Amino acid sequence: NYPYFEEHIDGIEKLFLDYQKYKKNYNIMDYDDLLINLLKVINEKREVKDALNKKYKYVMVDEYQDTNALQHEIVLGLAGKYENVLAVGDDAQSIYSFRGAEYDNIIQFPKLFEECKIYKIEENYRSTQPILDVTNKIIDDAQIKYEKELYTRNPGEEKPWIVTCEDEKQQSEFIAQKILDLRENGVELEDIAVLFRSGFLSFDLEIELNKSGIPYRKFGGMKFVETAHIKDMMSFFKIIYNPKDAVSWHRALLLLEGVGPRSAEKMIDYIQKGNFSLKSPKLNFEPRGKKKINDLFDFLGDLNMKRMSIGDKASLVSEYYLPILKGKYDDWQKRRKDIDMFIQISERYNGLEEFLNDMALEPPTESMVDIEEEDNQEEYITLSTIHSAKGLEWRVVFVIWALDGRFPSTKAADNLDQLEEERRLFY
Repeated sequence: NYPYFEEHIDGIEKLFLDYQKYKKNYNIMDYDDLLINLLKVINEKREVKDALNKKYKYVMVDEYQDTNALQHEIVLGLAGKYENVLAVGDDAQSIYSFRGAEYDNIIQFPKLFEECKIYKIEENYRSTQPILDVTNKIIDDAQIKYEKELYTRNPGEEKPWIVTCEDEKQQSEFIAQKILDLRENGVELEDIAVLFRSGFLSFDLEIELNKSGIPYRKFGGMKFVETAHIKDMMSFFKIIYNPKDAVSWHRALLLLEGVGPRSAEKMIDYIQKGNFSLKSPKLNFEPRGKKKINDLFDFLGDLNMKRMSIGDKASLVSEYYLPILKGKYDDWQKRRKDIDMFIQISERYNGLEEFLNDMALEPPTESMVDIEEEDNQEEYITLSTIHSAKGLEWRVVFVIWALDGRFPSTKAADNLDQLEEERRLFY
């Protein structure tokens, strides 16, 4: 698919093999590994498969249209001889192929289980009938699908509009003016959204909204656990959980004054060779910043030994980290609020493993650092890609750039599967 990378194949293969070796050395798995290794265990260890089948006689999978090939195989393995699988999903909402989702998983599902029954849920509680009439027509033309007809008890009178504009400027001006009219007629800004196929399609509109004084928030910015200061805090907990976690060591060491990348790499090599223990964390050589490194070792060793709650440990990490935060960031006071939130979240947990799992898989999303001053206004409209807006609802929705080449995108034009996914995305 990407012939311009062909000259780099040897390098890419080496990188891949080095990456696998690295993970094994440092006792870590990424999300792919969790799936691959679980399937491997199910397929190769009969006693494990039998134990899982005996323990879990009923398997339910939500959003089945978003599963990938590996997850689908895992479901079949977990189903075992009982074949008690309840798959909930909507083939018409399969829009994540770029993340590996396989449309065929939900389409072929009835063929894989002898006694499969299909229950259609066709009543819609969110939309009005004129909107459903349009969406039913859009999906009717799909090449492969489950037949269904959505209906609602919310009759509604107003039909969706198609608005033709001469150019992007006119489109932006129309939407800004329409939003002002809606606001005058009592529609709250929070009840209005503008959706688009790709993030860059809203740039011109954002300028027009600013000119018109209409506050907005665009979704898809930094998340809580992606902020540097929360990553810093998390690194200390990850080291306690897995003292060979090189990524977390690298992050924690570089926070120390006088410790650069070279010293950090030497330290990680030293730790990797088994010369280090959280129980007796002392150095037998002289790296730059040795005192600071020994202080960090003492702190982590002490933190590891203390019998206290995760919340109390988070408070101790906060005390250790606060001077670093003040020296590293001009806006440390705003970031401090995130750290207070981090402590509050950690107080809910009894065990470190559960805490780390949840922070990785279902992290909180809002960060104080991302909320700019203008975002403190009580009202704003929502700008969002359609992928990010799935499952949300508003009273008034604009879909901009509904035009061949933009939505559906040019990339999909030569590929029927991709074009069909664009149809589902519009649906």
